[in-house]
Amino acid sequence: MVILRPSTTQNPCLNACELVSFGIYSKPLEIPLLKSRNGIEVKKLTKSSIRSSLALNPVSPEIFRENGSATKKKAKGLANSCPFSPLDFLERASIVYGNCTSIVYNDITYTWSETYTRCLKLASSISSLGIKKGDVVSVLAPNIPAMYELQFAVPMSGAILNNINFRLDPRTLSALLQHSEAKLIFVDFQATSLVVEALSMFPPNVQIPKLVLIEDDDQNSKSSSFFDNKFLNSYENMIKEGDLSFKLITPDSEWEPIVLNYTSGTTYAPKGVLHSHRSAFTMAIMGLIDWCVPKQPVYLWTLPIFHANGWGFCWGMAAVGGTNVCLRRGHDASSIYEAIHQHKVTHMCGAPVVLNMLSTYPKKQPLDSPVHIYTAGAPPPPAVLDRTESLGFVISHGYGLTETGGPAVTCAWKQEWNHLPQSERAQLKSRQGVRMVGFTEVDVVDFETGISIERNGIAIGEIVLRGGSVMLGYLKDPEGTSKCMKNDGWFYTGDVGVMHSDGYLEVKDRLKDVIICGGENISSVEVESILYKHSAVNEAAVVARPDNYWGETPCAFISLKTDAEKMTEKELRDFCKENLPLYMVPRTVVIEDELPKTATGKIQKYLLREKARSLA
Repeated sequence: MVILRPSTTQNPCLNACELVSFGIYSKPLEIPLLKSRNGIEVKKLTKSSIRSSLALNPVSPEIFRENGSATKKKAKGLANSCPFSPLDFLERASIVYGNCTSIVYNDITYTWSETYTRCLKLASSISSLGIKKGDVVSVLAPNIPAMYELQFAVPMSGAILNNINFRLDPRTLSALLQHSEAKLIFVDFQATSLVVEALSMFPPNVQIPKLVLIEDDDQNSKSSSFFDNKFLNSYENMIKEGDLSFKLITPDSEWEPIVLNYTSGTTYAPKGVLHSHRSAFTMAIMGLIDWCVPKQPVYLWTLPIFHANGWGFCWGMAAVGGTNVCLRRGHDASSIYEAIHQHKVTHMCGAPVVLNMLSTYPKKQPLDSPVHIYTAGAPPPPAVLDRTESLGFVISHGYGLTETGGPAVTCAWKQEWNHLPQSERAQLKSRQGVRMVGFTEVDVVDFETGISIERNGIAIGEIVLRGGSVMLGYLKDPEGTSKCMKNDGWFYTGDVGVMHSDGYLEVKDRLKDVIICGGENISSVEVESILYKHSAVNEAAVVARPDNYWGETPCAFISLKTDAEKMTEKELRDFCKENLPLYMVPRTVVIEDELPKTATGKIQKYLLREKARSLA
């Protein structure tokens, strides 16, 4: 059972309630109450301070004094305190867009009315299995209709949704399933052997979750007899057996958790990030507003839904009645281009690696009509942005983390920038930008003092955030939570950035990825952006290599384009010497066939750092 208690502390920052228990914890998650970093204190109530007073203490009645008279006004009531939740979008879509297409996948097409019905019946079947409010239900599937529907159906049953990267190794998967204490797992047919192997690693005293098989219209999707007895039911059977009169279980408080997402583990072991209905609602609305998404767009699912719930757009598409074009192979350039032309796609999302893949595809052709693509996840090199936009893609660039539910900062475009040369526009667009509408504040602070750095585009510091889409905390990790959600009221990202004079943020690196060479700080991202300008470079990642004299030196790992001429390490170093200060030039260049990446397209630098340390 989820129990939440309104905070008695006047706090305008990240969280306004205390987390007593989630029911899935071995002990309560100890998130410290936060205080304003700016030291906000309301000493006296005046007409101009009424709004700020209500924000500080929205539960208690306030006394307003105007013209010598005093009246009591209740700040909160049943009519105006309904919990925010993205689940509301689906029922509305079934009314407004009931006969409009909601999902397209191969030969399958659903309307919004059908999607709502399917999700409601599925939620009833989940509940009938004994899944209670606050239990965790995991999903391992690519971007197929079932994966999209489960983003609604699981929380509609009262359970906490846990999307898992189905490309994990069995040992990591086993650890995550045990950590989340999942009671039920929906498994795509392609991941059956992975899940069975992961469950075989459970200790004898740990309860094994129930399994539901997601089949496909693919001819190879039928499970073998070996797996038949492992699964309680099939996905489509659960929908058929569901009760259409089921009353969905809505949150009593918007602070109740809705999803548990694990970080991608690019720098260290994954952490379980808990988000509330409030943060999911905020993320979905922010994304629609910032991206100027119109009603009924055609959205192509190239971004894995398991990555922060598709940055909130799984719920956002229901809000605007969009058509979700599902794609099992979301990292295949041929399939993406085919889907764009076949379904007249208007919007899609993807990490910079997807942009690079699309812009270097040998059979690429200019688009028939513009396609809006939102990119985030890693700082995109300007050269990649330039190449992609030349094909007809209209790129929007944002910055966020699993802990913020997706992008919270966006490179808000200015009309006067349209008249600049393409290369300058790409350079501006590569910046991460300003807070999204609906987010509270973004800053870059000194590593030692915590004071805001000078806004000159040169001074570096740690990026800090606060706003409605920030997580509740890390599951079963109060120490890790308190390290990044400090008592000064900010979420510390662990990312390094600069603030430009116009107030636009630019991410320079992960804190762990800054290379300190002879006392000089080197941004690996800056070196990588130069390498991407070379016509033969497909992928580039720069990490620190230990050095007895300098402490650390830059080490570049490169993959080359398939149609590129053979390059040597020396030629690439010479190219860097022409475009970088000498101290930033990689002392070591390693050419690989392909760089290690997560399923979301992020290069796993921690693996490359290990490799750099092992180099003779």
